[in-house]
Amino acid sequence: MWYNGLLDLSVMQLILVALGLTHITIISVTLYLHRHSAHNSLDLHPVLAHFFRFWLWLTTAQNTKQWTAIHRKHHAKCETEEDPHSPVVLGIRKVLFEGAELYDEAGTPETLERYGQRTPEDWVENNVYSRYKLLGIQLMAVIDLLLFGVHGIWIWALQMMWIPVWAAGVVNGIGHFMGYRNFECSDNARNISPWGILIGGEELHNNHHTYPNSSKLSRRWYEVDVGWGYIRLFQFFRLANPKGFKPIAHYVPGKQEVDVETVQAITNSRFDIMRQYRKRVMEPVLRQQKAVMDEEIRPRYR
Repeated sequence: MWYNGLLDLSVMQLILVALGLTHITIISVTLYLHRHSAHNSLDLHPVLAHFFRFWLWLTTAQNTKQWTAIHRKHHAKCETEEDPHSPVVLGIRKVLFEGAELYDEAGTPETLERYGQRTPEDWVENNVYSRYKLLGIQLMAVIDLLLFGVHGIWIWALQMMWIPVWAAGVVNGIGHFMGYRNFECSDNARNISPWGILIGGEELHNNHHTYPNSSKLSRRWYEVDVGWGYIRLFQFFRLANPKGFKPIAHYVPGKQEVDVETVQAITNSRFDIMRQYRKRVMEPVLRQQKAVMDEEIRPRYR
């Protein structure tokens, strides 16, 4: 029927298409905006990078320079009054429900100048993407209506809300409010879930804040970073090249002296070392002490 659009899909097909489209948007954010542009931990082939930039223009109206600058400032000023979106400072409700608005408010010329370096300044960016910022999502609305008919209305609405809810709201809000921590980094970043699938691996927020320049966000054998899976796939086709990784300390048998390399290894791996110290030293000692405590005070110690 004409009102079902050119593709005339069933309800289940429409749901799968909608999830597929939003998944592409999530992957564009985590690979292009986050790991490639903001942290420079991933090199992308120019064709792939421009596809992601074009897709984000269509589905989010997000400016690369603004997103990159605000995210870099978030890391530089994390959990302070200058942090653009800290739930510790602003409250979880504001970040969770007004995350997208906080991005717009924080995109001042001073922030863009200081933190927005090494972002696209080509003809297309200046004359199309930045100049006609809302044209992309308007074109997306027309495309959705043509392909899916009246169903294109809710598919387009879902696309428009996906990043403000999951990235700007959940990751920036819940990711600094509740969850588990692999590492005791200096801020309140938390891993929302060990399986980073729905938000492309961004669920592993504590891992990322501990090693922000690593292109791989998973750190434990049971953790899943679907974004890293895409990186490996694109790397196979020579479309991506990961540059940043978690520091790796090598054990040298028989070495007893402390030199510059030893100090560097300890400094770079300090979070892993402290985690192992807690696991192998502090926790066994606490268990031993708890076993001999009086029953009245034992419940105070976990």
